[in-house]
Amino acid sequence: MAYTATDVKNLRERTGAGMMDCKKAMDETGGDMEAAVDLLRAKGLAAVAKKSSRTAAEGLVGVAVAGTKGVAVEVNSETDFVAKNDQFQDFVRKTTEAALGLGADDVEALKAAAYPGGGTVADTLTNNVATIGENQQVRRMKTVAVSSGLVVPYMHNAAAPMLGKIGVLVALESEAGADVLEPLGKQIAMHIAAAFPLALNADDLDQDMIARERKIAAEKAAESGKPAEVQAKMVDGAVAKFAKDNALLSQLFVMDNKTPVAQVVEAAGKAAGAKIVLKDYVRFQLGEGIEKEVTDFAAEVAAAAGLN
Repeated sequence: MAYTATDVKNLRERTGAGMMDCKKAMDETGGDMEAAVDLLRAKGLAAVAKKSSRTAAEGLVGVAVAGTKGVAVEVNSETDFVAKNDQFQDFVRKTTEAALGLGADDVEALKAAAYPGGGTVADTLTNNVATIGENQQVRRMKTVAVSSGLVVPYMHNAAAPMLGKIGVLVALESEAGADVLEPLGKQIAMHIAAAFPLALNADDLDQDMIARERKIAAEKAAESGKPAEVQAKMVDGAVAKFAKDNALLSQLFVMDNKTPVAQVVEAAGKAAGAKIVLKDYVRFQLGEGIEKEVTDFAAEVAAAAGLN
């Protein structure tokens, strides 16, 4: 697999490793970016690259709640300019509200759903593309619900009410009142926005991700030269720490940086006299997981003019 100087630069930006180390890693992995990141991490030359550092797409995330049910929807556009457009914002808001009425997280069903004012979500989207003059896509949605309790929404750096770039929903199951659940849910939502948990608990973490972390930890342990049994404990410890740091319930609450989120919820329930269960959550960050091609406009113009 061939690679370019831009690939090396991107690897350096993602990992913080030196330029020559990045070039060597690309050589050793045949230009495979993800393999090169893992190689640098195994050598202790790179920091953990979180998905949030790779966000690229524009548009908006919308959240909507109706008591015990909430939904988050992401709609992408080509430029940030469109995300500030009143027509686009209105579309994201109404599409998110339409998603509340669906029984499952199905983007195609959402596109086929009735849109306020007539037609479907897809019809309105097609019209928006034509009138705004820029491609737009309804990318994903996720619903959370509880049988009793509250779903609490939070929008980090909102562009408009319930619209922004990081949308969070916290589903709290409890017989406690909204006066207890709403402030607790908001604090947990703010934690989620900042701490970027990858799953509710350790058992829910993606097993491919765990296997990848185990492989990296094993390579690091092997370089220590310690006995095999010590290396095995090092690997288990590293994987356990990864799980603890990335599962919401075991993360240290950002408000005090010492109490696990699970204990924060338990204490709130005891204080309210009603058990509270953090049943589910959603964290949508705009463009999460989308790699946007970065082009050198000056180079493109020079190439088109035959100057290269």
